[in-house]
Amino acid sequence: MATVCQESKCPNIGDCWNSGTATFMLMGDTCTRACRFCSVQTSKNPPPLNPDEPADTAKIVAELKLKHVVLTTVDRDDLEDQGANHIAATIQAIKTKSPDISIEVLIPDFQGKGELIEIVVASRPTIIAHNVECVERLSRKVRDPRAGYQQSLDLLQRVKEVGTSIISKSSLMVGFGENFEEVVTTMKDIRNRGTSYLTIGQYLQPDQSKLPVTDYIKPEIFKKFEILGLEMGFQYVASGPLIRSSYHAGLFHSKNLNKLTLNLLSF
Repeated sequence: MATVCQESKCPNIGDCWNSGTATFMLMGDTCTRACRFCSVQTSKNPPPLNPDEPADTAKIVAELKLKHVVLTTVDRDDLEDQGANHIAATIQAIKTKSPDISIEVLIPDFQGKGELIEIVVASRPTIIAHNVECVERLSRKVRDPRAGYQQSLDLLQRVKEVGTSIISKSSLMVGFGENFEEVVTTMKDIRNRGTSYLTIGQYLQPDQSKLPVTDYIKPEIFKKFEILGLEMGFQYVASGPLIRSSYHAGLFHSKNLNKLTLNLLSF
Protein backbone atom coordinates (compact mmCIF):
# COMPACT_ATOMS: atom_id res chain seq x y z
CA MET A 1 0.00 0.00 0.00
CA ALA A 2 1.21 3.48 -0.84
CA THR A 3 0.53 6.39 1.50
CA VAL A 4 0.30 10.02 0.50
CA CYS A 5 2.15 10.73 3.73
CA GLN A 6 5.35 9.31 2.24
CA GLU A 7 4.88 10.06 -1.44
CA SER A 8 4.07 13.76 -0.94
CA LYS A 9 6.69 14.22 1.81
CA CYS A 10 4.03 15.58 4.16
CA PRO A 11 5.44 17.63 7.07
CA ASN A 12 2.89 16.06 9.45
CA ILE A 13 3.97 12.46 8.93
CA GLY A 14 5.44 12.13 12.43
CA ASP A 15 2.37 13.57 14.12
CA CYS A 16 -0.09 11.41 12.20
CA TRP A 17 1.84 8.15 12.25
CA ASN A 18 2.58 8.44 15.96
CA SER A 19 -1.19 8.72 16.54
CA GLY A 20 -1.91 5.69 14.33
CA THR A 21 -3.26 7.63 11.35
CA ALA A 22 -2.31 7.22 7.70
CA THR A 23 -3.87 8.28 4.41
CA PHE A 24 -3.95 5.61 1.71
CA MET A 25 -3.05 6.46 -1.88
CA LEU A 26 -4.85 4.38 -4.50
CA MET A 27 -3.81 3.35 -8.04
CA GLY A 28 -0.10 3.12 -7.30
CA ASP A 29 2.62 5.61 -6.44
CA THR A 30 3.12 7.10 -9.92
CA CYS A 31 1.03 9.94 -11.34
CA THR A 32 0.47 10.90 -14.97
CA ARG A 33 0.48 14.60 -14.03
CA ALA A 34 3.57 16.70 -13.30
CA CYS A 35 2.37 19.52 -11.04
CA ARG A 36 5.21 21.82 -10.01
CA PHE A 37 4.36 21.68 -6.29
CA CYS A 38 4.16 17.90 -5.88
CA SER A 39 6.88 15.33 -5.17
CA VAL A 40 4.93 12.24 -6.29
CA GLN A 41 6.81 10.57 -9.15
CA THR A 42 5.36 10.92 -12.64
CA SER A 43 5.19 8.87 -15.83
CA LYS A 44 3.13 8.85 -19.03
CA ASN A 45 2.60 5.12 -18.59
CA PRO A 46 2.52 4.06 -14.92
CA PRO A 47 2.30 0.37 -13.97
CA PRO A 48 -1.11 -1.32 -14.39
CA LEU A 49 -3.63 -1.08 -11.56
CA ASN A 50 -3.53 -3.77 -8.90
CA PRO A 51 -6.91 -5.56 -9.20
CA ASP A 52 -6.60 -6.73 -5.58
CA GLU A 53 -6.19 -3.19 -4.21
CA PRO A 54 -9.88 -2.59 -3.39
CA ALA A 55 -10.12 -5.82 -1.37
CA ASP A 56 -6.69 -5.36 0.22
CA THR A 57 -7.52 -1.80 1.28
CA ALA A 58 -10.85 -2.88 2.77
CA LYS A 59 -9.09 -5.66 4.69
CA ILE A 60 -6.49 -3.29 6.17
CA VAL A 61 -9.13 -0.72 7.13
CA ALA A 62 -11.20 -3.40 8.87
CA GLU A 63 -8.17 -4.85 10.70
CA LEU A 64 -7.20 -1.38 11.93
CA LYS A 65 -10.82 -0.87 13.11
CA LEU A 66 -10.86 2.63 11.65
CA LYS A 67 -13.87 4.87 12.14
CA HIS A 68 -12.84 7.31 9.41
CA VAL A 69 -10.62 6.52 6.45
CA VAL A 70 -9.07 8.94 3.96
CA LEU A 71 -8.31 7.73 0.44
CA THR A 72 -6.28 9.78 -2.00
CA THR A 73 -5.33 8.94 -5.56
CA VAL A 74 -2.82 9.71 -8.23
CA ASP A 75 -4.05 10.90 -11.64
CA ARG A 76 -4.32 8.13 -14.22
CA ASP A 77 -4.90 9.88 -17.54
CA ASP A 78 -3.56 6.74 -19.24
CA LEU A 79 -6.70 4.75 -18.35
CA GLU A 80 -9.94 4.93 -20.32
CA ASP A 81 -11.96 5.68 -17.17
CA GLN A 82 -9.00 7.39 -15.45
CA GLY A 83 -9.46 5.02 -12.50
CA ALA A 84 -13.00 6.06 -11.57
CA ASN A 85 -14.31 2.48 -11.39
CA HIS A 86 -11.29 1.36 -9.35
CA ILE A 87 -11.88 4.15 -6.82
CA ALA A 88 -15.58 3.30 -6.61
CA ALA A 89 -14.81 -0.41 -6.16
CA THR A 90 -12.47 0.41 -3.26
CA ILE A 91 -15.13 2.52 -1.56
CA GLN A 92 -17.71 -0.24 -1.96
CA ALA A 93 -15.31 -2.89 -0.63
CA ILE A 94 -14.57 -0.79 2.46
CA LYS A 95 -18.28 -0.20 3.12
CA THR A 96 -18.98 -3.94 2.84
CA LYS A 97 -16.36 -4.87 5.44
CA SER A 98 -16.81 -1.78 7.65
CA PRO A 99 -20.44 -0.61 7.22
CA ASP A 100 -20.27 2.01 9.99
CA ILE A 101 -17.15 3.77 8.75
CA SER A 102 -17.06 7.27 7.26
CA ILE A 103 -15.07 7.46 4.02
CA GLU A 104 -13.32 10.51 2.62
CA VAL A 105 -11.88 10.33 -0.88
CA LEU A 106 -9.68 12.94 -2.56
CA ILE A 107 -10.27 12.52 -6.28
CA PRO A 108 -8.50 13.72 -9.43
CA ASP A 109 -10.29 16.00 -11.90
CA PHE A 110 -11.05 13.21 -14.43
CA GLN A 111 -10.34 15.86 -17.11
CA GLY A 112 -13.72 17.35 -16.25
CA LYS A 113 -15.69 14.33 -17.53
CA GLY A 114 -18.96 14.37 -15.64
CA GLU A 115 -19.77 10.69 -16.21
CA LEU A 116 -16.56 9.67 -14.44
CA ILE A 117 -17.27 11.96 -11.50
CA GLU A 118 -20.71 10.36 -11.23
CA ILE A 119 -19.20 6.88 -10.95
CA VAL A 120 -17.43 7.90 -7.73
CA VAL A 121 -20.49 9.78 -6.44
CA ALA A 122 -22.62 6.65 -7.00
CA SER A 123 -20.37 4.69 -4.61
CA ARG A 124 -21.61 7.05 -1.86
CA PRO A 125 -18.54 8.02 0.16
CA THR A 126 -19.16 10.36 3.07
CA ILE A 127 -16.90 13.11 1.75
CA ILE A 128 -15.62 13.81 -1.75
CA ALA A 129 -12.64 16.15 -1.84
CA HIS A 130 -10.96 17.78 -4.81
CA ASN A 131 -8.28 20.42 -4.38
CA VAL A 132 -8.32 23.70 -6.29
CA GLU A 133 -4.73 24.03 -4.98
CA CYS A 134 -4.04 27.73 -5.65
CA VAL A 135 -5.53 31.02 -6.84
CA GLU A 136 -6.64 31.29 -10.46
CA ARG A 137 -3.84 33.63 -11.60
CA LEU A 138 -1.16 31.12 -10.59
CA SER A 139 -2.93 27.90 -11.59
CA ARG A 140 -1.04 27.35 -14.87
CA LYS A 141 2.28 28.04 -13.15
CA VAL A 142 1.63 25.70 -10.22
CA ARG A 143 -0.43 22.86 -11.70
CA ASP A 144 -0.07 20.49 -14.63
CA PRO A 145 -1.44 22.04 -17.87
CA ARG A 146 -4.18 19.39 -17.99
CA ALA A 147 -5.57 20.71 -14.71
CA GLY A 148 -7.49 23.94 -14.53
CA TYR A 149 -9.00 26.34 -12.03
CA GLN A 150 -12.45 26.39 -13.65
CA GLN A 151 -12.33 22.64 -14.28
CA SER A 152 -11.79 22.03 -10.57
CA LEU A 153 -14.62 24.37 -9.61
CA ASP A 154 -16.92 22.64 -12.10
CA LEU A 155 -16.05 19.28 -10.56
CA LEU A 156 -16.97 20.50 -7.07
CA GLN A 157 -20.26 21.80 -8.41
CA ARG A 158 -20.99 18.52 -10.21
CA VAL A 159 -20.44 16.57 -7.00
CA LYS A 160 -23.11 18.62 -5.25
CA GLU A 161 -25.51 18.45 -8.21
CA VAL A 162 -25.52 14.64 -8.40
CA GLY A 163 -24.66 13.79 -4.79
CA THR A 164 -26.59 16.28 -2.70
CA SER A 165 -26.11 14.39 0.57
CA ILE A 166 -22.34 13.98 0.07
CA ILE A 167 -20.09 16.49 1.82
CA SER A 168 -17.70 18.22 -0.59
CA LYS A 169 -14.28 19.52 0.40
CA SER A 170 -11.40 21.43 -1.16
CA SER A 171 -7.95 22.68 -0.24
CA LEU A 172 -5.68 25.62 -1.01
CA MET A 173 -1.96 26.21 -0.67
CA VAL A 174 -0.57 29.69 -0.12
CA GLY A 175 2.95 31.03 -0.48
CA PHE A 176 3.21 31.02 -4.29
CA GLY A 177 3.01 34.81 -4.56
CA GLU A 178 -0.75 35.31 -4.36
CA ASN A 179 -2.20 38.26 -2.44
CA PHE A 180 -4.78 38.25 0.36
CA GLU A 181 -7.67 39.36 -1.88
CA GLU A 182 -6.96 36.59 -4.40
CA VAL A 183 -7.18 33.97 -1.67
CA VAL A 184 -10.48 35.40 -0.44
CA THR A 185 -11.86 35.39 -3.99
CA THR A 186 -10.81 31.76 -4.42
CA MET A 187 -12.49 30.82 -1.13
CA LYS A 188 -15.70 32.47 -2.35
CA ASP A 189 -15.49 30.64 -5.68
CA ILE A 190 -15.15 27.31 -3.85
CA ARG A 191 -17.97 28.08 -1.44
CA ASN A 192 -20.26 29.17 -4.29
CA ARG A 193 -20.00 25.62 -5.67
CA GLY A 194 -21.63 24.26 -2.51
CA THR A 195 -18.41 23.10 -0.87
CA SER A 196 -18.73 22.55 2.90
CA TYR A 197 -15.17 21.87 4.11
CA LEU A 198 -12.03 23.87 3.34
CA THR A 199 -8.38 23.53 4.34
CA ILE A 200 -5.66 26.13 3.75
CA GLY A 201 -1.97 25.48 4.31
CA GLN A 202 1.50 26.83 3.60
CA TYR A 203 3.24 25.55 0.48
CA LEU A 204 6.60 23.97 1.30
CA GLN A 205 9.05 23.10 -1.47
CA PRO A 206 9.40 19.27 -1.41
CA ASP A 207 12.70 19.24 -3.33
CA GLN A 208 14.92 21.53 -5.41
CA SER A 209 13.22 20.61 -8.69
CA LYS A 210 9.90 22.08 -7.56
CA LEU A 211 8.68 25.66 -7.28
CA PRO A 212 10.44 27.69 -4.58
CA VAL A 213 8.41 29.24 -1.77
CA THR A 214 7.67 32.89 -2.51
CA ASP A 215 6.15 33.86 0.85
CA TYR A 216 5.81 32.38 4.32
CA ILE A 217 2.36 33.37 5.53
CA LYS A 218 2.01 34.52 9.13
CA PRO A 219 -0.22 32.54 11.52
CA GLU A 220 -2.47 35.55 12.08
CA ILE A 221 -3.25 35.65 8.34
CA PHE A 222 -4.22 31.98 8.42
CA LYS A 223 -6.54 32.81 11.31
CA LYS A 224 -8.15 35.55 9.23
CA PHE A 225 -8.77 33.07 6.43
CA GLU A 226 -10.44 30.72 8.93
CA ILE A 227 -12.73 33.44 10.29
CA LEU A 228 -13.66 34.67 6.80
CA GLY A 229 -14.33 31.11 5.63
CA LEU A 230 -16.75 30.44 8.46
CA GLU A 231 -18.48 33.74 7.71
CA MET A 232 -18.86 32.62 4.08
CA GLY A 233 -20.77 29.56 5.25
CA PHE A 234 -18.19 26.76 5.24
CA GLN A 235 -19.10 24.19 7.90
CA TYR A 236 -15.47 24.01 8.94
CA VAL A 237 -12.22 25.66 7.89
CA ALA A 238 -8.82 24.28 8.92
CA SER A 239 -6.25 27.01 8.22
CA GLY A 240 -2.62 27.02 9.36
CA PRO A 241 1.00 26.70 8.21
CA LEU A 242 1.14 22.88 8.40
CA ILE A 243 -2.47 22.13 7.51
CA ARG A 244 -2.88 19.66 4.64
CA SER A 245 -6.04 18.32 3.01
CA SER A 246 -6.11 15.05 4.95
CA TYR A 247 -4.54 16.31 8.19
CA HIS A 248 -6.72 15.19 11.15
CA ALA A 249 -9.57 14.80 8.64
CA GLY A 250 -11.50 12.35 10.80
CA LEU A 251 -11.17 14.53 13.88
CA PHE A 252 -12.37 17.65 12.04
CA HIS A 253 -15.29 15.75 10.50
CA SER A 254 -16.31 14.31 13.87
CA LYS A 255 -16.15 17.74 15.53
CA ASN A 256 -18.27 19.22 12.76
CA LEU A 257 -20.92 16.49 13.11
CA ASN A 258 -21.02 17.07 16.87
CA LYS A 259 -21.42 20.82 16.29
CA LEU A 260 -24.26 20.26 13.82
CA THR A 261 -25.98 17.89 16.26
CA LEU A 262 -25.75 20.43 19.07
CA ASN A 263 -27.14 23.13 16.78
CA LEU A 264 -30.10 20.92 15.87
CA LEU A 265 -30.76 20.06 19.51
CA SER A 266 -30.64 23.73 20.52
CA PHE A 267 -33.01 24.58 17.67
